[in-house]
Amino acid sequence: MVFSSITFIFYFLPIFLLLYYLADKRYKNPLILCASIFFYAWGAPKFIFVILGTTVIDFFVVRLMASMERKRLRALLLCVSLSINLGLLFYFKYSNFFVENVNKVITHMGIHAISWTKLILPIGISFYTFETITYVVDVYKRIHKPLRNFWDYQLYIILFPKLIAGPIIRYHDFAGQIYDHTEYETPDNKLRGFYRFVIGLGKKVLIANVVGAAADQIFAVPPNELGTFTAWMGALSYTFQIYFDFSGYSDMAIGLGLMMGFRFPENFNNPYSASSITDFWRKWHITLGNWMRNYLYIPLGGNRVKSKTRLFFNLWLVFLLSGLWHGAAWGFIIWGAYHGFFLIIERTVIGKWLAKAGKFSFIYTFIVVLIGWVFFRLEYLHASLHYLHSMFSWHTSMGAAQWEPDREYKFVLCLAVLFSFFTLPKIGQQIQHKVYYALLSTKAHYVMSLIMVVMLLLCAARITTSNFNPFIYFRF
Repeated sequence: MVFSSITFIFYFLPIFLLLYYLADKRYKNPLILCASIFFYAWGAPKFIFVILGTTVIDFFVVRLMASMERKRLRALLLCVSLSINLGLLFYFKYSNFFVENVNKVITHMGIHAISWTKLILPIGISFYTFETITYVVDVYKRIHKPLRNFWDYQLYIILFPKLIAGPIIRYHDFAGQIYDHTEYETPDNKLRGFYRFVIGLGKKVLIANVVGAAADQIFAVPPNELGTFTAWMGALSYTFQIYFDFSGYSDMAIGLGLMMGFRFPENFNNPYSASSITDFWRKWHITLGNWMRNYLYIPLGGNRVKSKTRLFFNLWLVFLLSGLWHGAAWGFIIWGAYHGFFLIIERTVIGKWLAKAGKFSFIYTFIVVLIGWVFFRLEYLHASLHYLHSMFSWHTSMGAAQWEPDREYKFVLCLAVLFSFFTLPKIGQQIQHKVYYALLSTKAHYVMSLIMVVMLLLCAARITTSNFNPFIYFRF
């Protein structure tokens, strides 16, 4: 079940919210848990037992670990939990990729290929695996005590707004909310949550789906048949699709959480207006960046290492693994290494130039990110290089590859550009803050409610008349 489906918007969500708001405080968390299990089982019934089973094991292993004083035994149980979670992630997400590449090597050597039945990837496994790791590591480090109740832990992992595609919420930052979120169920928060959900739905349905359909059409054409203009439009369309798709999902998740009194961290902060790739990663998928910093970069030594060579290696390794986290394909790994490369040269070569360029440096950032999305979009390096050759070879499209943007696409593309760079001027930042965070007067709530109801109806109309409604990050 996806947030941008008629089933979710007009059936699941209204029924859930009605029952939730009528329920006594004692029954709200059990109701959320039951709804979350139903939500996940609707889209992945075969894998609901995987996530339920791992939460059972993790809960009891971590409680046993927390009760022990001997460091070696605690470390052993930490390794047991990490091995189970990372083992399942590797098995479901990377075994196909591993076997495929091994087969290429051994068949080239004249050895018979390994027979293998391709596995289906459980939805959201990368996200909830990372959250289980935050739980076990935070408890191991004595940062936080383990949850007292098994059902509370399961609620933390399987809470439906964040279950499928984040935000990735650190256990330490969320544990207290399990017990006190109902106190934040104020009328103002419920309304602001509704506004945030509809804004995210609009990003997804009215912008990402339109430019995404164009991106799919263009990337399906053999790169040698694409002209320069069409190739750039495909890359540009995908650049806006992935941003409005994923940031729209995050907005919907944050809004849903707010309607229940949960405070989820922000996941995006206008990343295309960033002044550098370093700044981009402070603003893009913020919760993943925080996870990588706290649980990978800092344990590797972070900025405290003795040599710049080791510092740059740590940066590059973290982003290489970030690319691998996104998917089991060489395109993701290359994309991670590509971003790691730019992070290093910004610290060594061009950082001063970017600082002198001021706000105009966003042009550099956007172009670098756009080119990087080509590696992300295509599975293999040779396909990406062929596509980039089409972008920079200055020729026209051939035959069936002729592509002309229609009126709707042009209008939506203008909206995508406007909202991607909306906060470059200070007034844009002020408007965004007022819409997302400021306390509104009663009159302002009436105006916002009317606008959001109209947008919701527009989104519903769009969903019912279009067959194109994917969520990119469901793949991860």
